Amino acid sequence: MKTRKFILNKVLSLVLGIFAVTIVPSMTGLLPSAVAASVAGLPDFTEMVEKTGPAVVNIRTTEKAKMAQGAPGIGADDEEMQEFFKRFFGVPVPRQQQPERPSRPKRPGAPQADEEIARGVGSGFIISADGYVLTNAHVVDGADEVYVMLTDKREFKAKIVGADKRTDVALVKIEGSNLPRLTMGDSSKVKAGEWVIAIGSPFGLDNTVTAGIISAKARDTGDYLPLIQTDVAVNPGNSGGPLINMRGEVIGINSQIYSRSGGYMGISFAVPIDEAIRVSDQLKATGKVTRGRIGVQIGELTKDVAESLGLAKAQGALVQKVETGGPAEKAGVEAGDIILKFNNVAIDRSSDLPRLVGNTKPGTRSTITVWRKGANRDLTVTVAEMEQEKTAKREEKKPKAEQAANALGLVASDLSDAQKKELKIDGGVAVELAEGAAARAGLRAGDIVLRLNNTDIKDAKQFAALVAKLDSKKMAVILVRRGDASQFVPIRPNGQ
Repeated sequence: MKTRKFILNKVLSLVLGIFAVTIVPSMTGLLPSAVAASVAGLPDFTEMVEKTGPAVVNIRTTEKAKMAQGAPGIGADDEEMQEFFKRFFGVPVPRQQQPERPSRPKRPGAPQADEEIARGVGSGFIISADGYVLTNAHVVDGADEVYVMLTDKREFKAKIVGADKRTDVALVKIEGSNLPRLTMGDSSKVKAGEWVIAIGSPFGLDNTVTAGIISAKARDTGDYLPLIQTDVAVNPGNSGGPLINMRGEVIGINSQIYSRSGGYMGISFAVPIDEAIRVSDQLKATGKVTRGRIGVQIGELTKDVAESLGLAKAQGALVQKVETGGPAEKAGVEAGDIILKFNNVAIDRSSDLPRLVGNTKPGTRSTITVWRKGANRDLTVTVAEMEQEKTAKREEKKPKAEQAANALGLVASDLSDAQKKELKIDGGVAVELAEGAAARAGLRAGDIVLRLNNTDIKDAKQFAALVAKLDSKKMAVILVRRGDASQFVPIRPNGQ
């Protein structure tokens, strides 16, 4: 019995030995490759950060003490928060209680008005070896002095070369040579899903690196240009810092975040570097940015309106108002036109038009293609230089009417010759009462109806006849003028 047990133990030991010698090493040999496979595709940012980090700078701004009076309770950190959060698409600014701070000692013999008070902290990056630095316009806006600090702790007093609030781009200059600089990339080639990093000074923490991906490449936020959306962590103080791709190239300037709480929520926006460089080149040359204008007020074209007007799809910019004596009026553009192309470039969204026109040199003769009454027309317009918009004068006319509400829910009356002359129109009818479908569509007394589908309105009798012939199963669209602006409004007859 003992002999049998002894033999079994020997055999078991031999088997385990063979397993340890042959099988285990082969398994452990597989482990590194398995781990490598599990992390395949994850980027290593260390070399890129070492290469690009020295060209990213901290920017602090100050103002004279006399300029800071009248704003008690707002410290430097809170001021930066105000500058940053006011760009959050209308989200209320969270006010923070500021702790008591010891007063700064006065310099001997210096008057109080000369004291510099810290007002904000931001970021920037060097784009040339001789000291040109890009940042956001809101970082330096209102500053009396701007200071730029490099990663090696050298600090320079900077000069603001120029700032453009429309694109939120500013160019500042420090005196230096052989400075580290970043390489510019091509923001038009970015793709959703690619890795990027942001380097900046959130809350004053110099050279902080965060990483993420491109969420969308051309997000229209209502600003002058489409922005790059990312999920890179960006916070107050990151403003003006670079957004860098995996090749170490700058593709954007971190400018905004979206937040309901006042903190980072996974959505941040950057100014495309192509536009930023175009702006900075003008700032460097002239200290300002010159843009073109044609003198129209535009709106978005909806699907219902496009279908009612006979357009294949909802694209283009709807002309709501044409400036009197402006380039567009001289070219023959009318309220109600749909601008489909500018210099043969298609207008997919209404926001495309001001960008294309703005990038056109004033004095240039350009071709615009408009859709009017079911057909395309090419018009030649001479682009003028953009100037400050004038406030439009609004008129409200309430002519009396005697007929009952029609199938659109409108009671309309004729306009007098004097009213037409004052409004500078040849026809149309005045809305006396809007009910039912018209009221739900937003029409009200005093509006002027200029067109029904593709037919100009001459008088109330013609308008009533056209409405009576409408198909209640199809959406109709009317061109309505309110004050100085015109807008297409879709309405279904009989309120169906």
